[in-house]
Amino acid sequence: MDILISPTGQARYLYDEAIELAALGSMTIHRASHVEPDADGRWFADLSPSNGPLLGPFARRSDALTAEAAWLSAHRLNSAI
Repeated sequence: MDILISPTGQARYLYDEAIELAALGSMTIHRASHVEPDADGRWFADLSPSNGPLLGPFARRSDALTAEAAWLSAHRLNSAI
């Protein structure tokens, strides 16, 4: 899990349950994307909430989640600080 901390002390990260970050103080969670199946059971990562593309189709949800996290890390998380 990568946590980026700005010079002002603001931390940004992709939500993960590996660490209970709420124990460190208040936080705000923003939806950055959606991973959903279509009518045929194929999975898509919709990154439009982050002004990103629609990734997919993927045969497995886990593949869509991996692609979603990679795109968010490269385009939203790392460019925010």
